Amino acid sequence: MRTPRSIRTAAVHAALLSALATAALVLPASVVVAEPESARVVSAVDIDGRRQLVTVFSPAMSKSIELQVIRAADTENPRPTMYLLNGSQGGPNESGWDAQTDAVDFLRGKDVNVVNPIGGASSYYTDWVRDDAALGRNKWQTFLNEELPPVIEGFLRADGNRTIVGVSMSGTSVLNLAIAKPGFWNSVASYSGCAQTSDPIGQEFVRITVENWGGAQSIENMWGQRNGPLWRANDPLVNAEGLRGTEIYLSTGSGIPAAPHDTPADTRVQEGRIPLPVQIAFGGPIEAAVRYCTANLADRLRALDIPFTLDDRRVGTHSWGYWEDDLKTSWPFLAQSVGSRTR
Repeated sequence: MRTPRSIRTAAVHAALLSALATAALVLPASVVVAEPESARVVSAVDIDGRRQLVTVFSPAMSKSIELQVIRAADTENPRPTMYLLNGSQGGPNESGWDAQTDAVDFLRGKDVNVVNPIGGASSYYTDWVRDDAALGRNKWQTFLNEELPPVIEGFLRADGNRTIVGVSMSGTSVLNLAIAKPGFWNSVASYSGCAQTSDPIGQEFVRITVENWGGAQSIENMWGQRNGPLWRANDPLVNAEGLRGTEIYLSTGSGIPAAPHDTPADTRVQEGRIPLPVQIAFGGPIEAAVRYCTANLADRLRALDIPFTLDDRRVGTHSWGYWEDDLKTSWPFLAQSVGSRTR
């Protein structure tokens, strides 16, 4: 007598369920499920005085990131934190704040913790949609907004007040970081940062920074196809409403060379860190374009009735001497925004 097909099917299903149940009972004893890695301090090495080289692991990028850290003058009580981002070269090979300015000496005496990430050249410190053959995996927005602050501020015993400062490329990035996480940053300072990325002028500026200067395989590995939604989502001019509630400091020059930084008397020129003809020939037009971007953002913020501070310098190229000055000029603003007692 033949067994009905429905009975045979039911028997097969029952056998499969029995096998799966048996496997479920056996697997935990023989298979170890790895816990997801978490952001953490990997190492901390003293450089001098209150300065340290701290390494923090980023799960998003699956690598460790070096940070130059200056502890606040007051180490007995929790103090605020300043995140200081480098320009398009990311900081290595004497391309960052520590080598190009006197920021370390200036900030060493301040009552604020300073965190200066090293790396991220030509990345715009944003989350890329794809890994790049030349620049690798970039998930900097996740790192700077989510992974790093609780880890490093816990390590420094910080008080939860924070400001973020960017220059040139990262002058765009800090605006996007603040927009992406409203209320997280007390204040943001953008020195010579172009605040528009999704229009043709802004897109070309980004492409030059990422592909021409950074050697990336494709700009589309960052925010996808040009004119796609992520370009507008990462345009501070378009999304300026997201800056409401964050204290904003903007600075820009005009591109017109001037003393003391666009002359042979500038320390960086004297020491051969930047040839003066290059600073003028390239830094002049770049800063003129940046001034156009900054003026557009200022107009947008006024239209939205969002308060901001603007240092509109009538002279100056796109160069470190002016950003060194910007840091000192903006310090009272930054100190007030995070509650630092040193002004």
